[in-house]
Amino acid sequence: MSNSQHDPQGGTLSSVESLDEHNQMARGLNNRHVQFIAIGGTIGTGLFLGSGKSIALTGPSIVFVYIAVGVIMFLLMRAIGELMYRDPSQHTFINFIRRYLGNGWGKFAGWSYWIVLVLIGMSEITAVSTYFITFFDTFGMDLSHWKWLIELCFLAALVTINLIAVKAFGEAEFWFSMIKITLICAMIATAVVMVVIGYHYDAVQITGQDAASPAGHAGIDNITNNFSIAPNGWLAFLMSFQMVFYAYEMIEFVGVTVSETQNPRKVLPKAVNEIIVRVLIFYVGALLAIMAIVPWTTFKPNADGSFASPFIMVFQYAGLKWAAALVFFVVITAASSALNSLLYSAGRHLYQLAIESESPTFQKIGVVSNRQVPARAILVSAALILLSPVINALPGVSGAFVLFASASSAVIIFIYTLTMIAHRRYRRSADFIPDGFVMPAWRVTNTIAIVFFVFVYCTLFLADDTRGSAIAGLIWLAVFGGYCLLHERFESRDLKEALGR
Repeated sequence: MSNSQHDPQGGTLSSVESLDEHNQMARGLNNRHVQFIAIGGTIGTGLFLGSGKSIALTGPSIVFVYIAVGVIMFLLMRAIGELMYRDPSQHTFINFIRRYLGNGWGKFAGWSYWIVLVLIGMSEITAVSTYFITFFDTFGMDLSHWKWLIELCFLAALVTINLIAVKAFGEAEFWFSMIKITLICAMIATAVVMVVIGYHYDAVQITGQDAASPAGHAGIDNITNNFSIAPNGWLAFLMSFQMVFYAYEMIEFVGVTVSETQNPRKVLPKAVNEIIVRVLIFYVGALLAIMAIVPWTTFKPNADGSFASPFIMVFQYAGLKWAAALVFFVVITAASSALNSLLYSAGRHLYQLAIESESPTFQKIGVVSNRQVPARAILVSAALILLSPVINALPGVSGAFVLFASASSAVIIFIYTLTMIAHRRYRRSADFIPDGFVMPAWRVTNTIAIVFFVFVYCTLFLADDTRGSAIAGLIWLAVFGGYCLLHERFESRDLKEALGR
């Protein structure tokens, strides 16, 4: 019997033990692990390195965009939370798409999400080695010739952590998240002290910025002076939503850990409900602290279009000479955390696809090791991620890969939308349990989330650099989605004919 089958007890709330009859995974993650996995899922390298571009786009009003998108992503997590609370034996929230929208959409979502995870993993392994080289470059050491070896060693280390036991994975994520949180809290604390004492700083050459940064002062007036919702026009303001949306990408990761979590019905609601608080503290708090020190007009693109890290700027203004090394060390841990989570998630999704497959050969991947982890699925996913340095070395292939990787971000929007539609079907089904972790005002909140995801997809057509990924995403939906739906229809017809005979 497949893990994705219905709970035989219908609309009643079954015990986790009775649902776990077919769950071969170990429940090795405790409350501490899940709380920090949830934090790690909301804080990526984008906050440390990419927030300068977001600030430059819309100024202080970027805070409202982060809050708005954060609320929508919280609604997504409440929907996933309600579904996973109903059946905590599921290895992924994608299973509910199959359950409530049919095998066709389930196959589309399962394969699409796994491919997206592998593609993001390929870009993250490249990012890890780039940040590692940059970190040592601040000490005058050139490791650029060893890029491939760095990628191999990082991936081997993270695969090993994932193969040991789920508890080892949880422990690694705990410490990765702790490092990220410590830097954010230190930056906010530094900014508060600078504002309180009315700190003034001289012009300084910021690491990673072409031109010298002008002299200035720390104060709330840096945020409030000449405030405008859309200082660079409404087009730029609308485009900021997609940038912020992708900063929150993979927030749903905690919804993949439930089948390996102790006391999931106690831990899951707490982890989900605290996401909105973390968003306010870590994103909004960090952005306000940055803009109180660095006037938003100071953020200018370099010749290559890149932006200096706002975290490096704040610490260098405060007189910390080794700020760049500190920030890039944390960025390495953030990218490693993302890659670690992607390996974990990709392994579970490929395992799920394998156990549901009708191919005897492919079913061999859906095996749990004696350490109770899907070792084969993890290794296959890791092997594909390891193709990244090979692809980057082939000029003809790398261009197509960049387009495909950017299209994967567009495909994520389809997955989120299908998840919300599956949640709507669940609420109308006999499976619904009113005493579960219920999403409030679901008809309104669910609809708002779906409308928002459609809006974000539409914004992809506004800019030249995202229009290609938006079109590629629609082609993927039409071709692969169409294939999956037609395949299901023909299978159903053949089954009916067989029964008719």
